[in-house]
Amino acid sequence: MKILKSSLFMLAIFLIAGLSSPVFADSYSKTISVYKQSEAVQHFFKNCYGYAVFPTVGKGGMVIGGAYGKGQVYKQGKLSGTVSLAKLSVGFQLGGQAFSEIIFLQDKRSYDEFTGGDFEFDASLSAVAITAGVQAKAGTEGGTAGASAGPATGVQAQTHYTKGMAVFVHTKGGLMYEATIGGQKFSFIPL
Repeated sequence: MKILKSSLFMLAIFLIAGLSSPVFADSYSKTISVYKQSEAVQHFFKNCYGYAVFPTVGKGGMVIGGAYGKGQVYKQGKLSGTVSLAKLSVGFQLGGQAFSEIIFLQDKRSYDEFTGGDFEFDASLSAVAITAGVQAKAGTEGGTAGASAGPATGVQAQTHYTKGMAVFVHTKGGLMYEATIGGQKFSFIPL
């Protein structure tokens, strides 16, 4: 019980620090601009039906972990609503991290599915990191690791839609190791 209480306390500290820090308080337009600089992402902006952007998602954990962020959803280039992201995970994990995330919605069907209320990623969807360096898989099935190169190098991972969605993350700071089970859940509120 003592471990559980200390884990929850550490989680709260990591999430509050990650979400309230002025260093991470980016605007939506600045975050979108970061993604538009990546060659791997540019064609998604041109060909998607819509997208959701999260300027800062705070993630932290110590045995029990979680992540939270607020975002905006765009339909054919126009703001259509707000969205919140929440994730709870249990397993081996330690640390805290802040990142931005963008989810491209390929067509009307995937947009309607994402904005239809409470939506959760299944295990087949993972994210591509657009920053240089070693990056953990940002999928919903647990921890794997890999490396990617950022926009300045022109080297990118192969990217495509999975079930009408493509996800990219940009790590902003922190260090976290995890091998967890848990999925990102989204709640959409139309304008």
